[in-house]
Amino acid sequence: MADRSLEGMALPLEVRARLAELELELSEGDITQKGYEKKRSKLIGAYLPQPPTANGAAVVRCRLQPGEGAPRRMLRSGHIGACDVREAAGRARAASTAGNRPLFYFRFGVDQALPPERRAPVTPASSSRYHRRRSSGSRDERYRSDVHTEAVQAALAKHKERKMAVPMPSKRRSLVVQTSMDAYTPPDTSSGSEDEGSVQGDSQGTPTSSQGSINMEHWISQAIHGSTTSTTSSSSTQSGGSGAAHRLADVLAQTHIENHSAPPDVTTYTSEHSIQVERPQGSTTSRTAPKYGNAELMETGDGVPVSSRVSAKIQQLVNTLKRPKRPPLREFFVDDFEELLEVQQPDPNQPKPEGAQMLAMRGEQLGVVTNWPPSLEAALQRWGTISPKAPCLTTMDTNGKPLYILTYGKLWTRSMKVAYNILHKLGTKQEPMVRPGDRVALVFPNNDPAASMVAFYGCLLAEVVPVPIEVPLTRKDAGSQQIGFLLGSCGVTVALTSDACHKGLPKSPTGEIPQFKGWPKLLWFVTESKHLSKPPRDWFPHIKDANNDTAYIEYKTCKDGSVLGVTVTRIALLTHCQALTQACGYTEAETIVNVLDFKKDVGLWHGILTSVMNMMHVISIPYALMKVNPLSWIQKVCQYKAKVACVKSRDMHWALVAHRDQRDINLSSLRMLIVADGANPWSISSCDAFLNVFQSKGLRQEVICPCASSPEALTVAIRRPTDDSNQPPGRGVLSMQGLTYGVIRVDSEEKLSVLTVQDVGLVMPGAIMCSVKPDGAPQLCRTDEIGELCVCGAATGTSYYGLSGMTKNTFEVFPVTSSGAPISEYPFVRTGLLGFVGPGGLVFVVGKMDGLMVVSGRRHNADDIVATALAVEPMKFVYRGRIAVFSVTVLHDERIVIVAEQRPDSTEEDSFQWMSRVLQAIDSIHQVGVYCLALVPANTLPKTPLGGIHLSETKQLFLEGSLHPCNVLMCPHTCVTNLPKPRQKQPEIGPASVMVGNLVSGKRIAQASGRDLGQIEDNDQARKFLFLSEVLQWRAQTTPDHVLYTLLNCRE
Repeated sequence: MADRSLEGMALPLEVRARLAELELELSEGDITQKGYEKKRSKLIGAYLPQPPTANGAAVVRCRLQPGEGAPRRMLRSGHIGACDVREAAGRARAASTAGNRPLFYFRFGVDQALPPERRAPVTPASSSRYHRRRSSGSRDERYRSDVHTEAVQAALAKHKERKMAVPMPSKRRSLVVQTSMDAYTPPDTSSGSEDEGSVQGDSQGTPTSSQGSINMEHWISQAIHGSTTSTTSSSSTQSGGSGAAHRLADVLAQTHIENHSAPPDVTTYTSEHSIQVERPQGSTTSRTAPKYGNAELMETGDGVPVSSRVSAKIQQLVNTLKRPKRPPLREFFVDDFEELLEVQQPDPNQPKPEGAQMLAMRGEQLGVVTNWPPSLEAALQRWGTISPKAPCLTTMDTNGKPLYILTYGKLWTRSMKVAYNILHKLGTKQEPMVRPGDRVALVFPNNDPAASMVAFYGCLLAEVVPVPIEVPLTRKDAGSQQIGFLLGSCGVTVALTSDACHKGLPKSPTGEIPQFKGWPKLLWFVTESKHLSKPPRDWFPHIKDANNDTAYIEYKTCKDGSVLGVTVTRIALLTHCQALTQACGYTEAETIVNVLDFKKDVGLWHGILTSVMNMMHVISIPYALMKVNPLSWIQKVCQYKAKVACVKSRDMHWALVAHRDQRDINLSSLRMLIVADGANPWSISSCDAFLNVFQSKGLRQEVICPCASSPEALTVAIRRPTDDSNQPPGRGVLSMQGLTYGVIRVDSEEKLSVLTVQDVGLVMPGAIMCSVKPDGAPQLCRTDEIGELCVCGAATGTSYYGLSGMTKNTFEVFPVTSSGAPISEYPFVRTGLLGFVGPGGLVFVVGKMDGLMVVSGRRHNADDIVATALAVEPMKFVYRGRIAVFSVTVLHDERIVIVAEQRPDSTEEDSFQWMSRVLQAIDSIHQVGVYCLALVPANTLPKTPLGGIHLSETKQLFLEGSLHPCNVLMCPHTCVTNLPKPRQKQPEIGPASVMVGNLVSGKRIAQASGRDLGQIEDNDQARKFLFLSEVLQWRAQTTPDHVLYTLLNCRE
């Protein structure tokens, strides 16, 4: 049936072979006349003379070259030729980011669009006014670093010379190798359906015979190699005995016979992991192009190749019938969304730890002093009876004058009175409200440490467990609901407070204190002596030696906002005080100035507990006084000739700002200046600056003693005060890039992306320290690797109250070596601090686990991002340094979000310029993109009780869309690089179709049934009543105070 019209045409041999194949199919009835004519015209269309089009539009032809992957679909519409959508999107994205401008910039509260000249990129001329040196008095003092500021400015200057790194569009591939032959697309541009073939016929080029053969052989080789290296199951067992060559023949048949894929097989659902293609052995010569389609590649059902003219469609039908009818059940519950995402490839040049495995570091032995008391209550009894007039605590008012002096005699007598009233005056004699071992809340303001100290020791004498918390100012304080959950889980029913605090609590119109949101119902008990009954002469508290009973519970706020209670036993409390006494060299009658919060952490351990053990005099500086007079703590050191001061780096920075107004400062009496937040690596700048200014006023270098602590492990390490001024403190300059990969690489200070850290001293006496990998099993780190510090000793926390699972993961850790052997039979406690043990046993901390953000496999610390953002000019742009950095999960990876309060007088243009500089600085120094940068008005972010930003509440507002920012800058193109690949059409019946089919046919998918109620016992009153009305009557009589339900309106 040769066509006479083709005799005069010069057609290639391959085209003539394809025409002969079409005629054979038409004669056998495998194809209709219409299909034959359509495919015939497609084959010879490229060799017919093309008439010019009416509008003169040129048809763009694109051909896929070998090695370009899957063919792209070409579109033709009007004057538009074939184009690559991704390349066009890439060009548009590159154009939108020209001049280092972000991709999206949302402005809120603007009535009209800004003129184009206001959106121009920041030029050196327009931004030069921001490079003047300004006072950083309103900056966040924790992150002040002149060296880092200069590094940020240098990075920004360098950033102007190059374009910002923007990921260009690329073909995204999954690392999960497709094991099915159907996953490979042969390099034939005619892969559309039959209807699409007529539309695409003019825009598809016809490959020559040599190119078609090369492309086909390249694709076959790629398919065989990819399948043989990635499959693990045998095709003979999964596909009913079909061999590898059987699948290859099917694909070749579909490729050569028709230009469109076969219709989906509706009788089966085959797993993509059920086919294995094995490389034929002994086949070293390359194949030649087949003469007549798949005639020479046909094979029988047993896998024996034959030279037959059986139609490919018939062979495909036979193969389809032999496939299993029902897929495995597990395949219906596989989420393929993760497979669609781009898997981040590890950097082959990333630094890896090369040192030897570290050894556990042991602190010095805890010495036993003969006159140490057997318990803290015994120490209070000793000093209260031997030296009753010795000053214990002096409180200050907002003017800096002594407000009240609490002696050891008053502390002893008033604590006894509180203990007696807690045990005997609450409830009745038969049913007391508080028994030994119960938990009570301590709610005292930050300006009344004396009342809080009396209540704390009163609880210890009564063997009641105190839970110090913050004062609730309103019913909707940030984090108040989580505090209430902690109180409820601890079974707290009584709250001890002072008279002034009780009067300041919010009250209902009837004068009663309302129940705070999420809090249990509490009985508020005032501990002032005038409200208490005097204990009888024959009553005396039972003072015994320290044991494993719980002494107190310290609350801790987690990264997600939840509040946990860390239990500290009486033996741990006493051992910790002894270790601090030995490490700090405390002696009797020393004076210590305390600026820290006395309810928790370092302020509680030094200012309330260890001071009583050694009969020390504590000068407490309230936070309100520090806000009015930042030099107040230095003045008190000079006035009382204090030997020790407990401060934070912020207090040192505030003193630097205000020191010009004060004269006659002499700090020679100080032998120890404890920096409580020494674990923050950015505290070193405040320490250095403070030393440079006050060294001329008697301050010695060896006096500054940073320490590291955590609620779980208490004091982790502290630098000892020495008399040798020639011994410099330990410090190191580390590469930030190395830290992001968890390794230690020493760098030079000339580099921009470096972190200078100082040591926090040695391990505590009687403790053992090691560092373990933050993820996975607690395996020991190498000597040049960053890990989480773990401590083993008697002076640590015991558990999270009521949370056995979390307790086991934190307080019962057994570090192992690389071979899997545990290093100790005693458990270690995770500190939540990231660091390492350096030369000489010095401990270095580079961050915290709560501030860790893992972006694309690299670790970034939130404090480092904050320090970089605050170092961007103008430094006064952020209102009082109030900035929050956290991460949110987008496409299974963490993204960095920065929220800051802008100054009230900032313009929109100033905001945009500052945000642009922040993005450039973070990209240059940390090599990471920022997902969102939001600016909010001043004093709008939720605050902690001491005035800081409540991080978890801020994050929750961001996720809920309730942040209400005035300027938002979103840059997903710089950080979201694992965009999902486009989903492919399901070739066969999917899980959803099977599920719907079962539902339509009436099959039961699943069912659930409750447990058997069993027999009703006579002694169980709750199960006697079978009807709802009877249950309600019984509940109303027995438990009338139980809340049935709470109705919330829109204002709650």
